[in-house]
Order: sequence, then C-alpha cells, then structure tokens
Amino acid sequence: MHPVVTSILLLLCSNVFMTFAWYAHLKELNHKPWLFAALLSWGIALFEYLLQVPANRIGYTVLSVGQLKIIQEVITLSVFVPFSLLYLKEPLKLDYLWAGLCLLGAVYFMFRDKIN
Repeated sequence: MHPVVTSILLLLCSNVFMTFAWYAHLKELNHKPWLFAALLSWGIALFEYLLQVPANRIGYTVLSVGQLKIIQEVITLSVFVPFSLLYLKEPLKLDYLWAGLCLLGAVYFMFRDKIN
C-alpha cells in the first residue's frame, strides 16, 4: 500500500481515538471529577499515539511535515463534525462548512507544487 494511503488510514483511526479522548467525557463523565476524566482520556489517548506516531513516520517518507499537518487537520475536522453531530448531539452549523473551505485552501497551498 502506498505510504500516503497507509498514513491517512492510520491518522483516520488515530483521530477517532483522539476525538473520544478529548470530548467524550463531556457527555459521559460530566458528573465525575475532572481528574477521573483526565486519566481515562489519557488511557484512550495511548491508542491514538500508537496509531499516530507510525502514521507520521510512514507519511514522512513521502510528505513534508507541513503536508502531514494539513492532512491531519482535514482528518480531524472530518472526524470531529460527525462525532459532534451524532455523538454529542450538537447542532449542525454553517461554521463547519467555512472551516472546511479554509482547510481546502490550506491543502491547496501545501500541495500546489505536487498539483502543478
């Protein structure tokens, strides 16, 4: 499998763990002390790092650090929006669209040398 595809797939899985580690406690553990939520989040984040570190190492063989970061941000928003809507039951906002369009601009500028 191409390193970019492998990196993207690992980052996608990593972001699922990251999103749950960062935000699931707001819904599920809001009645527990913050320290309990933090420790549980760190436990979940371990799985994120077990995927994220190899993803970046693999991706860095063919991508720059800036390109990896922009890919990460696009994946983060792509995972966060459905999580926010479906899991946290947050309302859909037009701001997600504007943020996505800004990220598309960032993608263009980080990859334009490969596009042309």
